[in-house]
Amino acid sequence: MQMFIAGEYTDTASGETTTIYDPATGEVVDTVPKGTAEDVKRAVAAAEEAAVEWGKFAPSKRGECLAEAARLVLENEKELTQLLTKEQGKALRESVLEIRRFAHTLEHYAGMAKTLRGGYVKLADGRFGLIMHKPMGVVGSIVPWNFPVSLMGNKVGPALLAGNAMVIKPASTTPLAATRCVELVQQAGLPRGTINMVTGPGGDVGEEILRNPAIRKVGFTGATDTGKRIMEVASQQVKRVTLELGGSDPMIVCDDANIDRAVSAASVGRFFNCGQACLAVKRLYLYDGIADEFTDKLVEKVRKLRVGNGLTRGTMLGPLHTKAQREEVEDQMADAVKRGARVLVGGDRPKGDEFDKGNFLNPAVVVDVDPASKLLADEVFGPALPVVRIKSLEEGLALANDSIFGLGSSVWTQDIDKAMFAAEKLDAGYTWVNSAQIIYDELPFGGVKQSGVGKEHGNEAVEHYSEVKSVVVATEQTSEMVGGE
Repeated sequence: MQMFIAGEYTDTASGETTTIYDPATGEVVDTVPKGTAEDVKRAVAAAEEAAVEWGKFAPSKRGECLAEAARLVLENEKELTQLLTKEQGKALRESVLEIRRFAHTLEHYAGMAKTLRGGYVKLADGRFGLIMHKPMGVVGSIVPWNFPVSLMGNKVGPALLAGNAMVIKPASTTPLAATRCVELVQQAGLPRGTINMVTGPGGDVGEEILRNPAIRKVGFTGATDTGKRIMEVASQQVKRVTLELGGSDPMIVCDDANIDRAVSAASVGRFFNCGQACLAVKRLYLYDGIADEFTDKLVEKVRKLRVGNGLTRGTMLGPLHTKAQREEVEDQMADAVKRGARVLVGGDRPKGDEFDKGNFLNPAVVVDVDPASKLLADEVFGPALPVVRIKSLEEGLALANDSIFGLGSSVWTQDIDKAMFAAEKLDAGYTWVNSAQIIYDELPFGGVKQSGVGKEHGNEAVEHYSEVKSVVVATEQTSEMVGGE
């Protein structure tokens, strides 16, 4: 597959390519151009030209284009889900959810189109003020490998609705489905060059997106260390950034919680996408009185999770995305065991010919975990869940907040006072009460502490992709009234 610039597929001038491998089999899926800074400059030039025309579209017309883009994506769902599973490794049913999520986000912002409006303020001395929301021009997006399509949608929907043109860099290992989606969005009535995809390494393509002065804002999802680097580089031009970074989400279960519902939420929240999510249950805090029952039920549920090739019918967990990712999770579990933890289920590599060439790892539940272990102190990006016993909500909150991260969190209790107390005290950008961790486009999403800056989703996302301008108007009569000021 080629990259997509100015409304058409194209190669890089260097002729170099990057090979995309299937994490389940190690087989070659495709190759893509190994783009350079020059390719980004070509994309920026196309985007600058397109931004002039796209910015003239009424928001309602932009909304119609987004709705058509969603329709085209759903029309090609089967092709896109197969492509996504082959390059990323996730189970096919999870790929279906991701493609539909991307379309849903486009539909959400399409629906917002006719509600966008400015403002009017009556000022002193007979003047009046207008509040305008203008497109920024060209914006950049850098997308991760764990949800390469849906997390791209979090940027595409609000950025395009606000009237911007885009230059997107996918993760080097998962560019295929995302690039095809970009093509489909372009086909939905946008001026040529409104949305562009440049494949290639972060040191070349990503760096140029950060440094190119024509790109006014960068949206990034990925690791916290990379986010710090993006902030540093972008600050040289006072470039606006939205950063959705790492997380180590706590889940607190009180002794009055609905145990069965909470067990299901913990299983899905930790092991969806093989645990490879910034927003995921990564630390489980259980009241002493229910810890044994809860853990037994959770282990029973985890044993039933079927690991396998994402394309195989019935697979619930695909492989980890890379060998290095699997080794990192294994190292985190080994560190916990060395400090006295016990693995109740999983944590080993599944046996059999169908697993030998893939990055498979059985989902694990770990108890008696030392607070200093990597499994609790670091972000765990894989299928391992540490369980910690607590004696009170206050203790759970203190442990939950003892982290550099603050992305998501959840609390389970039937006591509304406990629930609201926890919701207020948890240091996180998102808190669920008696609910699995489901993101809604209607609500702003973003982390606190080292989990990010700015918001995606909600009206706030459109505001982050807009320039707000104040205009003061004085009529001829007003000017005479205040002449000489």
